Amino acid sequence: MRISDRVQAMAMHATARWTVRYGEELRFAGSELPAPSVVDVGTRHGRVPVHVYGEGTTAHVHLHGGAWLMRYPQMDDWWCRYLAATTGAVVHNVDFRTGPYVAYPVAQEQAHDVAEQLATRFDRVSVGGFSSGGGMAAAVALMARDRSSFSPALQVLGIPALDMASEVPAGAGMISPSLRGLVRRVYFPDVESRREPYASPLLAPDLTGLPPALVLTAGRDTLRPDGVRYAQRLREAGVDVWHHDTPGVDHYFLTEDPVRARDTMAQVADRVRAALAG
Repeated sequence: MRISDRVQAMAMHATARWTVRYGEELRFAGSELPAPSVVDVGTRHGRVPVHVYGEGTTAHVHLHGGAWLMRYPQMDDWWCRYLAATTGAVVHNVDFRTGPYVAYPVAQEQAHDVAEQLATRFDRVSVGGFSSGGGMAAAVALMARDRSSFSPALQVLGIPALDMASEVPAGAGMISPSLRGLVRRVYFPDVESRREPYASPLLAPDLTGLPPALVLTAGRDTLRPDGVRYAQRLREAGVDVWHHDTPGVDHYFLTEDPVRARDTMAQVADRVRAALAG
């Protein structure tokens, strides 16, 4: 890792709490919930703090975005509150470790291990995330299948990063080639490992036996082709898929039109609630 890359990644890591504010206009439900409790869950890479919202007998495991460089689960506090309030699930927002202090596959394996343990405590468990967290949710579903560790009821893949072996197209999109390059050099420094299924779920040779999926894409997002292709591959593998595309918006697809976002969020919540109800 270049010194300049490490310095840039450390700055992104340290300043996320002041620079990430994309969900503040999306607090449609759950604001009345108390501050989340924080529990530590053991994983193969040490104990991981998990922010817990709500009460119930089912659980949803949420994995925040931040390009594997921002360790700031509070960026998705608005979403966790919304799901807890509208689905009746206990939402677990995982504070997994990120670059530049760890590298792949630490965050993916911490996320899997947390979800696996929760599956022993709750009747049913779903897993989801946004952006890099969406890619991690797909990886957790693959790990759970490959290791027969637990059976997620649903995977919610929001604007997911699914192929770390490929470049993103140049253009005006929020996810730029320069950001992709930084993420790969810092969190995925081993070139060969970028093609592994848990780093790049889109490149997994076999997608059969995975849980039902909600795939959310955005029309101007440079990650959109990966999400579209993953939804297609899941269907071809016999997986039940609901693919929702928001046209005309970039990576922060919900914030550009909060009125439309309310409908999208409600549809996702309905499907999470139904999956967890069995």
